[in-house]
Amino acid sequence: MCRSIKVLRRAGQSVTAEELDAAALQFVRKISGLRKPSKANQAAFDRGVAEVAAASRRLLESLEQRASKASPGA
Repeated sequence: MCRSIKVLRRAGQSVTAEELDAAALQFVRKISGLRKPSKANQAAFDRGVAEVAAASRRLLESLEQRASKASPGA
């Protein structure tokens, strides 16, 4: 998977729109193989980014909060 996409689910912190958009952009770039789409593909590319960001927000909002991790030695 994309190593540059960071985990956005953090205990006690909400994700920002900018973080979601950046992760969605990286994901769409990875799966499309396009860093910068042509003018002919720009609308589809942008729609893909928006849809991935929206789906990611819905996912994060629907997940239950996890308990904080126990220390490694516990």
